[in-house]
Parts: sequence; structure tokens; C-alpha cells
Amino acid sequence: MMNFIITDYNAGQEQIKGGGEYKPDYDGCIKISTDASLRMMIAPGALVLGSPLLAGFLFGPDAVAGLLAGAIVSGVQVAISASNTGGAWDNCKKEIEKNRAGIRKEVAQFLQRNNIRKEDWDTYKNSDPQDDDTIDLINREKAIREKHVAAVVGDTVGDPLKDTSGPAINILIKLSAITSLVFGNYVKEYNLAALLAKPAADAPAATADPAAPAAASS
Repeated sequence: MMNFIITDYNAGQEQIKGGGEYKPDYDGCIKISTDASLRMMIAPGALVLGSPLLAGFLFGPDAVAGLLAGAIVSGVQVAISASNTGGAWDNCKKEIEKNRAGIRKEVAQFLQRNNIRKEDWDTYKNSDPQDDDTIDLINREKAIREKHVAAVVGDTVGDPLKDTSGPAINILIKLSAITSLVFGNYVKEYNLAALLAKPAADAPAATADPAAPAAASS
């Protein structure tokens, strides 16, 4: 995705230099995301649909019941954890951005009071030590900037957890249960254990020895 965006942006800059108009290729980005999403969902989809069938046809209905119970118990825990973790990271970023906005406002007021241009702020911070209030403001701005960088990273992980991974566990549980219901009768009749037991049950009873009555009558 990033390589495509960089290539498209560079091509657009060349068009602008040549007097043309640059229109970003949004469709290309959408295609990359869609193709990757569909490709990456093949393995999880096969796992969700195949697990109850494999367990059922190899070990019977009881194995499917155990698999579904385990999926529900563990899935609910994972879903709650993912949703809460993602929400916590997202809220943390919002709180840090609120504090950052307050410090930015203080910096803007400081620059206005001291007739310092905004573009000269970085140079001013690296100059000789100032008074204690100014040093405190510089340190707080540096600290909140580092916190914001960390919060952005956390939010990048947290958003997929609370918006996709957590809710997707609900779909996983539903698909496993529906697959088990649809193929329930087949699993009951044609699982490996039932097929192995069937020939023994259908075998004819052993016939009596015809010589035994004759021996008894004599």
C-alpha cells in the first residue's frame, strides 16, 4: 500500500511540474485493501468452517459439542479483552490529545507575549537556558509530544482490536454453531466412529453347527 501511494504521489508531482493536474488514484488503494482482505481471510474462514466438521467426522457429535463449548467460553473472553483493550488505548489517545491541546495553547500565548514567531519556536527552545517557567513549558511540551507518539502507536493497534477483532469473534462463534447445525445429522450418521461400528452391528449372527443336533439325537 505504502509503495503504491509513494509511486502514485511521485507520478502526480511529475504531472504537476509538467503543468497537468494530479488526481490521486483512490481506486488503486481500495483494490489493494480489498484483495489483501479477501486473501488473508481464506485461512481464518477455513479454520472456522472446517474445525467443527473435522472434529465431527473424526470423533463424533460429542467432540463437536465440546468444540463449540470451548469456542464460546474462550471466544467471549477474547472478545471482551480485545474490545476493552482497544477502547482503553483509544481513550488514552483522546486524553493525551486533550492535554496536548492545552499545552499548545500555552505555547501560543507564550509566543504572543514574547513576540516570537511560531516558526522560530524550535530555535528558541534550543537556545540558552531561560527562566524556570519557560523551561517547565518546554519540558512539558516535549513530554506530551513523546506521549502522543506512543498514543498514536497504541491507537493504531487498539482500533483494529475494538472495531474488527473483538466483534469478529462473535461471527466466529455463530459460523461454527451454524455449520455444526447444518451438518449435524451427517456428523451423527457418518462420523468415523459410527462407520467403524456399523459393520460389526450389521454382521449376521453365527450359525449353529449342523452336526450338533445329529450328535444330540444319537
